[in-house]
Amino acid sequence: MTAGIGIVSLNVGKPVTVDYLGKDLSTGIYKQPVQGPLYLGSANFTGDGQADLVNHGGPDKAVCVYPFEHYAYWEEVLGKKMEHASFGENLTVRGLLEDTVCIGDVFKVGDAVVQVSQPRYPCFKLSQKHGVKDMPAQVLTTGYSGFYLRVLEEGHVSADSQLVQLESHPAQVTVLEVLKLLTNGRQDETGLRRMVEIEALAEKVRHKFEGWIEKLQ
Repeated sequence: MTAGIGIVSLNVGKPVTVDYLGKDLSTGIYKQPVQGPLYLGSANFTGDGQADLVNHGGPDKAVCVYPFEHYAYWEEVLGKKMEHASFGENLTVRGLLEDTVCIGDVFKVGDAVVQVSQPRYPCFKLSQKHGVKDMPAQVLTTGYSGFYLRVLEEGHVSADSQLVQLESHPAQVTVLEVLKLLTNGRQDETGLRRMVEIEALAEKVRHKFEGWIEKLQ
């Protein structure tokens, strides 16, 4: 997995107000490619922001990543050109896919060090951005979700920065495995117990899985 990985685009943006079903919606999904360098702090990149701080942002969601490899699929399905940051991601990358990247994997990106924390679970704002009512469902069906990173060491990142894997987490639980449990795993006690043992998994996700386990008792 470490061969051929890299940054395709570095993207940031502050929240904007758009129309969604006749109502004003504040969203941070409209990010734009930049060259940088930008400082990556513990919560986000300089110049980046989220509108819904309950469900977006925070230490376990400091950086949103989306694989460039999925763009061709979405262009065919949606019948339009997909510009970089089409999924509101901070890093459009190549060589890092949900079925191979594992929770807890550590990467050096530019001067910063980051760790995979959880899948990106799709929300209705993707529908607003692309004009497709069932966009979140399509993302879940494909598993083309993207994922989040937490920042272990802050530093500057540019669009042409190197992206290098430093550590592979020993549990070897992929982003896709966690996404599938989040989608259909409420009754999978064995799978849920395996997940909550992974300290690198985002705290909110672990707590959700722990709650599901309690309900199965």
